Amino acid sequence: MKQTIKDVPIRGKRVLIRVDFNVPLDKTNGAITDDTRIRESVPTIHYAVNRGAIVILMSHLGRPDGKRVPSMSLRPVASRLGELLKRPVKFIEDCVGPSVETTLGTLQSGQVALLENLRFYAEEEKNDPAFAAKLARLGEIYVNDAFGTAHRAHASTEGVARLLPAVAGFLMEKEMKYLGSTLANPAKPYVAILGGAKVSDKIGVITKLLEQVDKLLIGGGMSYTFLKAQGKAVGTSRVEADKLDLAKELIAKAASRKVKLLLPVDHLITTSLDPDTPVKIAKAGEIPDGWMGADIGPDTVELFTAELKGAKTVVWNGPVGVFEQERFREGSRRIAQTLASLKATTIIGGGDSAACVQQLGLADRMSHISTGGGASLEFLEGKTLPGIAVLKEKTSGKPARANAR
Repeated sequence: MKQTIKDVPIRGKRVLIRVDFNVPLDKTNGAITDDTRIRESVPTIHYAVNRGAIVILMSHLGRPDGKRVPSMSLRPVASRLGELLKRPVKFIEDCVGPSVETTLGTLQSGQVALLENLRFYAEEEKNDPAFAAKLARLGEIYVNDAFGTAHRAHASTEGVARLLPAVAGFLMEKEMKYLGSTLANPAKPYVAILGGAKVSDKIGVITKLLEQVDKLLIGGGMSYTFLKAQGKAVGTSRVEADKLDLAKELIAKAASRKVKLLLPVDHLITTSLDPDTPVKIAKAGEIPDGWMGADIGPDTVELFTAELKGAKTVVWNGPVGVFEQERFREGSRRIAQTLASLKATTIIGGGDSAACVQQLGLADRMSHISTGGGASLEFLEGKTLPGIAVLKEKTSGKPARANAR
């Protein structure tokens, strides 16, 4: 267990909090189109403010590749955060340097500031020690509440944590609880649903889950590689030809471990993802040439939802269809609705599956929706995330042994 912000004295201290404000912006007017990550940061910020800390927030936004890109400024985020906190948030137009230090020196206890985009400096992603030291000079205590970047050893997630007392925020604590301790000893039956485009993105997760789950339901684009490996016709559906042997191995592993692995038995198919192209239903193995699968079919919906009934723990990572288009959203919608009705721990593994649940208005009926896509996958694989490993342990108050200097 890691120490959290509750385990350190913060009154009157400059608390440097790494948040994940990498939010989507409208390309035409720069408006924030989804403020979920901002809202998820509020409990930790409120806690620090209410206990008299000077709160200094830092984040990245997009991929400016070490250049100052005006469209990737965090200024709009400062404005939205101020609305959510119901207090001013001072926006700092840089993130390191003497002028930043001087401005922050004027802040009083209970005030909040947001630094400009960390990735305007290439040194951030390189985990440059000198850049980390400049960030560390801004605070006295470091809090990581950015689970979505915890799998990256960057200056703001790993480097600075070696230079200041480093603890977790409440969002990070919640992610560790649900993706870590809850899934380490899950209530049974334990069911996993995997979707998304590629098998290669989820090899590690599938391998790990096959050691833990009772059932594994596979949909989305990745299912066609498994179906092709079984010798079934998939038309022009996306197939990773170099992963066919791996798919066969995973199917065999599921059988040997007595894990029930289910693939789609029918599909919604189309000739392309362009609007207004024809859509029809095809049985598994009967997708004609020139057609591609874009969602699970009605029989698969009934099969998958029936297999979810009675589950006590469910993890879902990746939509089972091209949910961005309404005509291919039904499979993911029905799965989300089924999860919302279960008396079970339901964990949505970030990325597109989180966006899907949010769009369907079912977020508040899930036990936990992870804010990290890649971080969630790596955590589910059992990998050590550098942004978590470096935080102080609750028992000893020291950094994790693997990251001790």
